[in-house]
Amino acid sequence: MKHLVKIRYKLLLYGCKAVGCLPYGFLYHVLAPLIYVTIYYVARYRIRVTRTNLANSFPEKAEAELRRIERRYYRHLAEVFVDTIALIDMSGKELKRRMVIIGEAEHRREVKGKDWIAALAHYGSWEYFAAYALGDDPESESLGVYRPLHDEVFDMFYHRLRSRFGLQPVSMGLLLRYIVRRRASGGKKMGIGMIADQTPPFFEITHWFDFLHQPTAFFWGVERIALRFGMPVYFLHVRKVRRAHYEAHFEEIYDGKEHVAEYEITTRYARKLEAMIQECPELWMWSHKRWKHTPATLNIEINKQHVRN
Repeated sequence: MKHLVKIRYKLLLYGCKAVGCLPYGFLYHVLAPLIYVTIYYVARYRIRVTRTNLANSFPEKAEAELRRIERRYYRHLAEVFVDTIALIDMSGKELKRRMVIIGEAEHRREVKGKDWIAALAHYGSWEYFAAYALGDDPESESLGVYRPLHDEVFDMFYHRLRSRFGLQPVSMGLLLRYIVRRRASGGKKMGIGMIADQTPPFFEITHWFDFLHQPTAFFWGVERIALRFGMPVYFLHVRKVRRAHYEAHFEEIYDGKEHVAEYEITTRYARKLEAMIQECPELWMWSHKRWKHTPATLNIEINKQHVRN
């Protein structure tokens, strides 16, 4: 099995390298439209999930407008696939050209000598956040917190992809231990990138947030880590400038010292994310089963767990 995994991994890696070497015009004017047609019109990739999520999130919008957002979303998703393929062999200079962080120098001065958290989302081309790790501060390191994938081949692929530019991938389950050890050893300061808009497992849900007209559960790892270690939290605003090119800037939502009520940091994150999505909805990942847990289904899951135990 290990040999099979290695073979699959090499095929995926070098296949992406070969495709990524193709001209920009071919990748984004031929391949991306072809992927769009395939996933939207042929495979109908999670079309029901996407439509349900859009309808529930924008009840004020007419059906025609929802369909326009839907088509723009799948076009964008196709481009994200191409972005990911291109990243495997992209230069750091090209990545910095595609992901421009506005006010990056000022932000680096602000967090210098601190551990801090970048609160991210599956918005835009999120793998481009690795551009921040290309900074020239030798006294700090950039971590990318991730959930290990079930498929070992893709897990290896994304680990390589995210570490190419100096971003240190750290599994969500190992993050707390990593921070404690790094602080105890007096190591480099850490900028921790955490994508917090996924659905947590039902047994971790302790609070519901009003998000896009629906009761929504969030991972609260950002809040837990920030409060435990006194880390400031910055929300990353992202704007798509043109195909495969983005601008982003950080906004502080917690200074690492303020006394806040429980769930307040996560609430601030959810509000910023909601506003960003409403401004340009097609850039968020609508095909994710974001609302598979609701207050009603959570009770069912809890009862099932009690029966099994």
